[in-house]
Amino acid sequence: MPAWGTRLRQRLEYAALRLVAIVFTGLPLETAAAFSAWGWRTVAPWLPRHARALDNLRHAFPEKSERERERIARAMWGHLGRTFAEFFHMEQILKEERIAMEPAEFFAALGKGPPFVICAPHLGNWEINSQVGLRLGLPISGTYKAAENPLVDKWMLARRARMYPGGLYDKSPAAARKMLRIAREGGYPAFLADLRERGGVPTTFFGRTAMSNPFPALIARSANMPIYAVCVRRLPGTRFEMRISRLETPRTGDRDADVRAATQAVQSAFEAFIRETPEQWMWAHRRWD
Repeated sequence: MPAWGTRLRQRLEYAALRLVAIVFTGLPLETAAAFSAWGWRTVAPWLPRHARALDNLRHAFPEKSERERERIARAMWGHLGRTFAEFFHMEQILKEERIAMEPAEFFAALGKGPPFVICAPHLGNWEINSQVGLRLGLPISGTYKAAENPLVDKWMLARRARMYPGGLYDKSPAAARKMLRIAREGGYPAFLADLRERGGVPTTFFGRTAMSNPFPALIARSANMPIYAVCVRRLPGTRFEMRISRLETPRTGDRDADVRAATQAVQSAFEAFIRETPEQWMWAHRRWD
């Protein structure tokens, strides 16, 4: 496509995003979430990714019936639709204290302890994971995958960056070095670490080999920091519950073995979270080779 065609496409995509933002922002939170959930549940089962979600569910839950796996997949699309709509109402969600951090006393103690690495899956509404830092007054730093359209990326980044006072960086080798430096200087690196990572380390996830991101474990070991796994679950009424657990991070004379073990601990924690509410995880992405 010629350069002018690319620029035109980018402007049209950006205009469409702004139009969607105006529509969803103008709707009440509950209405926007319900409408988006209905739309995703209606359309997504006809798309190729639905077949991938069912295949992943078939491997993960061989004991479940096809009917139950279909129910989970369709419910997943509804949850993703709600997550999409909730992005445009995030300030309201945060302001109205719709997020419960359980147990509260554990989170309070966490804010008074040493710095740590946070890992979370795409479960419930993952945009809310930043509240671990915001509620405790900690400068959480994060990474994200930049959108191909620079206009869209700039608009999205402006809204996400406010939730990461320690900085939000495009996923890249430079960002990896930045996050390691932040950790060594006493910061709080945070990662969504449940996606397939080319060049990662092999882990067992729902009984199958899955290449996973070793960088959170590498940072934790290099900076002598603990790793916490966080999950956010959506509750009725556009409310959320956040839970967190500390993971074992071995430190022996074998750095590579320690990183592999800690990375496996992260993925095992994610699997446990997902098994409790499988309909709230993204089964449609290509997690396994």
